[in-house]
Parts: sequence; structure tokens; C-alpha cells
Amino acid sequence: MFPREYRGVAFVVGLFLVVQLGALALVPEFAESGYQAVENPENPTNSLVYIAAIIAMTGLMLAAFRYNLDQAIRLLIVGVSAWLSWYVFSAVVSPLAAAAPAVAVGVALLAYPEWYVIDAAGVLMGAGAAGLFGISFGLLPALLLLAFLAVYDAISVYGTEHMLSLAEGVMDLNIPVVLVIPLSLSYSLLDEEPEADEAADGGSPHDDLEGADAPEDANSPEDANSPQDADGGGTDVAEPTDIEDRDAFFIGLGDAVIPAVLVASAATFSPAAALSVPLIGINVPALLAMVGSLGGLLVLMSWVIKGRPHAGLPLLNGGAIGGYLIGSVAAGVPLIEAVGLGGFL
Repeated sequence: MFPREYRGVAFVVGLFLVVQLGALALVPEFAESGYQAVENPENPTNSLVYIAAIIAMTGLMLAAFRYNLDQAIRLLIVGVSAWLSWYVFSAVVSPLAAAAPAVAVGVALLAYPEWYVIDAAGVLMGAGAAGLFGISFGLLPALLLLAFLAVYDAISVYGTEHMLSLAEGVMDLNIPVVLVIPLSLSYSLLDEEPEADEAADGGSPHDDLEGADAPEDANSPEDANSPQDADGGGTDVAEPTDIEDRDAFFIGLGDAVIPAVLVASAATFSPAAALSVPLIGINVPALLAMVGSLGGLLVLMSWVIKGRPHAGLPLLNGGAIGGYLIGSVAAGVPLIEAVGLGGFL
């Protein structure tokens, strides 16, 4: 029997894989349905608009927590979850029929936000958000987005630490801006929530969007990685917490979504030949972007297990970008084209 922390890591990897593969499966349906959010996906200013929205959303959420508007944030995120779930369900059934399960997701989050309900909603949100942004962000905008958010995440976790403050505010709301990783089969978020420690990685406002960070992914809370004592009190973020003292740990949804945006973008816009894989559209650059992001995730989890809070996107985005570039070269795509600069030269 593997130690429970390794089972937890395997669960995290599984959730990330489902988000990435789900996004790849949704991309053709989303493109065919005309869900592309921008007129020109190759325009690099698309990233700037999105980044500005993330920063603005982060500020609004911090202000909401300061003025005790927590429930307004909860309702907003639940609404975003139902909305993104509708996109996912509409890929397999008619838009009208998709409304029923989408509403059910929102009701379940409000009525019974147990950890598996939150994770299921988070996976739906993550796959939907990554697919939508993947078809809306060309290669250059996607690379710029991941690079900026990696730097922003590091600054907000290790420097200003405002992501940790945001995470603390979100953790009590039981909303899918974070993925809950139970370390035992008997764990209940509703019964034992005060005892769960946040060992999450880092996140950034991206999670909102998908669910938390900014209206995109819901990452803010992910960054919430400040370990808590069993009595619910906060501890020094620099002080590690023993994995054996925790019943669960948390990782921001944005950490799953943001790297998946590049995976979906590569599958959509890279000139590399498509691989013959059932149900999903994928090529070598997209495949290695997945491999790189999962490699970064494993390194991140090795740190999280040691009980210290960490920014997740530097590792996750860095791995995704590195894997994507290696995959592009392996597929015979010139680097100029791989980074999306071919049309500007």
C-alpha cells in the first residue's frame, strides 16, 4: 500500500489529466459551435485584456472579503461554475437540454458542497474554461498569458503574499476555485473542514476565471497555501506542516486550467500534424505541453508534501511552455512559427 500522500499525488495528477483531456475533447465542438471569444485569436493584446481582468478581479475579491461580502463571491463563483458547465454539457447534448445538468451543478454546490462535489464541478469548469480559452488564444497570446501569470503568481505568493490572503478568504466558502485532495477515504470537507490544512500550491487569479481567480480560472484561491493549525488558526507561511497532520490538501483550480490553455491552443493553432488519437484532437506540441505541465506538477507536489506553501504556476506553466517548444521542434515546426511570430515578420 502506497503512503497516503502518494495516493493524494496520484489523485491530483488524475484530476489534471481529466481537465487537459477534457479540454482537448471539447475544442472541436467549441470551435464548430462558434464559441471563440475574440475575432482575432492571434492578436497578442488579447492576453493583456485577460491579464488586466485577472488583476481587477483579484482586487475586487480582496475588497469583498474585507467588507464581509463573502456570500456574494460564493454566489458569483457558483454561477460561473454552472455557466461553464453548460458549455461542457452543450458539447454532447442540445443547448436547451444542457441547461438542466448545468443548473444541477450550481444547486449541488449550494446545497451540499462536499469535496467530491467541488472537485467534479471544478473539473467541469476547468475543462470548459481551458477549451474556450484554448480556441480563443493563438500561440503567441497563450504563451504570453502563461509567462505573465507564472511571474505574477510567484510575486503574489512569495512577495506581496496577497494570494495567500485571497486563499484564506476563499477556503471557507466551499466553492470550486480549489481542488480538494483528501488523504483518507473517510475525509469529509463539511465535517472536518476546520482541520484541513492548506498546502496548496500557488495559484493566481487565473483560477477565478475558471472558477476563482479571475473570471477565468479560479486560481486565486489556489495560491492559498497557508497551512493552518488543527484548531483553524493560521501558521507562519514559512513554517512547514507535516503531511501526517493533515486530512486533505488543496490546489488551486487555476493551476490545472492555465497550463491546459496552452495545450488546447497548441492542438488548435500549431501547424504540427495531428496524431491519430480517438476522441481528442492532439499533436506532438500539445502532447509534450501536457507532459511538461505534469512534470512541473510532480515537482510542485513534492514540495507541497513537505508542508510549505508554493506558487504553482512557475513550475506548471514553465513545464508546459518548455514541453510545447520541445514538441514543436520535434514536430519540425520552426521556433518562429511555434511562438506565433511568423505572421508578424
